[in-house]
Amino acid sequence: MPSDGEHASFELGIKFGALFHQFVGTPVSEESAASLATAIEESIENQPYTESVTVTVDREALAADIGPYGYTGLAGRHLEVEIVVEEAGTRATGTMEMVDGYPLMCLETVE
Repeated sequence: MPSDGEHASFELGIKFGALFHQFVGTPVSEESAASLATAIEESIENQPYTESVTVTVDREALAADIGPYGYTGLAGRHLEVEIVVEEAGTRATGTMEMVDGYPLMCLETVE
């Protein structure tokens, strides 16, 4: 059987996969960025074992991609994310941020 830390880490990966593949491509504008970040947080927080989700839209990266119609598709480069899951008293924390031009999801701590 997996340890509590392994299970918490696995659950963390599920949350990141769901977040990335569900929301990348969503139409977003500078005006809708904050409400989209909130919707992403609330959506992922519905999943089991999720303690917290913090989503920040990089407004500069977003503004650089806005097209002639006032919006763009949400991309990994627009997001900074932290997710914390708790399973049987064990917390796993992960982040997603740009690393060498790639939206990398990292396991930060298991406590």
